[in-house]
Amino acid sequence: MHIGKAIRLERIFNRNTRRTIIVPMDHGVTVGPIAGIEKMRDTVTSLVAGGANAGLVHKGQVKLGHRMQGRDFGLIVHLSAGTVLSPYPNVKRLVTTVEEAIRLGGDAVSVHVNLGDETEGQMLADLGTVAASAAEWGMPVLAMVYARGPKVSDEYDPTMVAHCARVGAELGADVVKVNYTGDAESFAHVVDCACVPVVIAGGPKLDSTRDFLSMVRVSIDAGGAGLSVGRNVFQHRDPTRLVQVLNRVVHEGMTVDEAVEGYEDVL
Repeated sequence: MHIGKAIRLERIFNRNTRRTIIVPMDHGVTVGPIAGIEKMRDTVTSLVAGGANAGLVHKGQVKLGHRMQGRDFGLIVHLSAGTVLSPYPNVKRLVTTVEEAIRLGGDAVSVHVNLGDETEGQMLADLGTVAASAAEWGMPVLAMVYARGPKVSDEYDPTMVAHCARVGAELGADVVKVNYTGDAESFAHVVDCACVPVVIAGGPKLDSTRDFLSMVRVSIDAGGAGLSVGRNVFQHRDPTRLVQVLNRVVHEGMTVDEAVEGYEDVL
């Protein structure tokens, strides 16, 4: 592996556990300034205090998350965008480049692909182009790949999710982010097929924090490399303490019951 890429990946992943807690905060483009990310610097500060490994933002938010103090926090710059206001909300287009992400101080870049959409081909081409450029610079690529389109009846179907993970890996991603399939056996198959680290998405905001923690625990037991979850983290009533509990699950190997001991107020 390119030494620059290896160094940057260690800013995203815990070098001892080889797992990660990533909090995406790119929702402002997709759905607007929703609760939890109105003031980006405050949000980042709370996540860093809890021990999150990295945050994921669009290019214009990088400066708002730069705190000039405290512990380090991995920076993933999201390169693709689309909004729910579009008549084609599943379409994601590149809005910046690997080179601009490097100039902004990014440790990695990410690209969003929706398999099954009518414009799937362009999104796949974008991922391939980004992966080639990133390889030249030793820049890690995270591919968010979901099954969303006219032929997709269930984007959480294990076969669909495995296909998504494999597409990301086949086209050059260093890490793939996919939906959790609902159980350890099927998700272990996704991980095995991916051949690169797999992190789970959070999906819609869950009503139960315990259910969220259990999902993370089972995904780790199945071989997952952690999580890349936004709303279920930054919209929690106490993101700092929730991330502290997530550290116990992801990096310390605790069960959910063990992890919430002393943190019962998080549930």
